Amino acid sequence: MRLPEEPDNPSQINIVPMIDVIFALLTFFILSTLYLTRSTGLPVNLPKAVTAQTQSQSQIVVTLNQRGQLSLNRQPAQLGDLQTRIRTLMGNRSGALVVINADERVSHGQVIAVMDRLRLIPGVKLAIAAQRPTP
Repeated sequence: MRLPEEPDNPSQINIVPMIDVIFALLTFFILSTLYLTRSTGLPVNLPKAVTAQTQSQSQIVVTLNQRGQLSLNRQPAQLGDLQTRIRTLMGNRSGALVVINADERVSHGQVIAVMDRLRLIPGVKLAIAAQRPTP
């Protein structure tokens, strides 16, 4: 008794499920990286600057919103107690970076008043937050 011969079909690898899995992983990683951005300021409309650079140091963030209200690391603050609170945050570190995150509609005088107070603290480095313009 002779067994029927199987037809000579070349073996194939079905890659469609593999492509689906790869696209699902790619989508997951793209969406998860969108949530990895560090948001340390309050929502303000930053001015745009082509020469803006990213700072990698640990930062103390001073925010001036469009109504001129002052915040220190997302906590409400007054201009009078700003120096004391920043010195407390700095501790023994010298050369702490203080980022001024001012809304573009805040008056120039308010930003200068904050900068003037911050420059009285020894060892403070000042930076002004800005956004790169979208092309």
